[in-house]
Amino acid sequence: MTQVVLTIGGSDSGGGAGIQADLKTFCVLGLHGTSAITAITAQNTLGVQHVFGLPPEIVVEQLKSITDDFTIAFAKTGMLHTAEVVNAVADHLRMRKIPFVLDPVIEAEAGGRLLRPDAVEALAEHLIPLASVVTPNIFEAQALTGIEVRDRQSANQAAKRIMEAGAKAVIIKGGHLDCIDLLMTENQAILLPGERVRGENHGVGCTYSAALTAFLAMGHSLQEAARLAKRFAERALLGSMRVGKGVGPVSQAAAACLR
Repeated sequence: MTQVVLTIGGSDSGGGAGIQADLKTFCVLGLHGTSAITAITAQNTLGVQHVFGLPPEIVVEQLKSITDDFTIAFAKTGMLHTAEVVNAVADHLRMRKIPFVLDPVIEAEAGGRLLRPDAVEALAEHLIPLASVVTPNIFEAQALTGIEVRDRQSANQAAKRIMEAGAKAVIIKGGHLDCIDLLMTENQAILLPGERVRGENHGVGCTYSAALTAFLAMGHSLQEAARLAKRFAERALLGSMRVGKGVGPVSQAAAACLR
């Protein structure tokens, strides 16, 4: 049977990031994607103009509908917006024993706060200990740990701090540094090199975490899934589209063609 995966996050009206990027990624990788929307954003390539958060009970009802019907091979969380939604999502994932990738989406790449300060604390307390892997970029790693990530040494310190918060594994994404990701587990730390490619980068973080989720659902090891997801995100960026007046979206379809 086709594997079913789940994304829990915000809707991007511009179609470049969030739920839209996740579902496109799942589709081109051959999986069936389901979604629970936590917030609706008025967003385009220029940034996030407004965020309309959904009540936690509506998020929970979506999750119940999905998990009452589908067997979820793997899930991912993206924009959760409020502490109440973080707690509700954590309760449901724990109760249903669903493995998941935690992408701690705090700010939009094009600009705009997506996670309230109190929700950052709730995420660290309730979701990080449940996650199969946490995938912050350097700014999200700083928000979670208070450590400014400037190089490999500080990335290593931040990863250790997130591990101490209960994470099973951490990937500090190096796109804003030298394009080398740091994968840390309880037993090892591995550097995952990449290449810096030119392109429009709206949605690249969501695309990476969605691809990681998909490859884990397919049965790949964490290390191999991380390598494949990094390659997929690079190809999506390389095939990105110049649409709108600001930073254009990456192309998941182009990434699939280039695999």
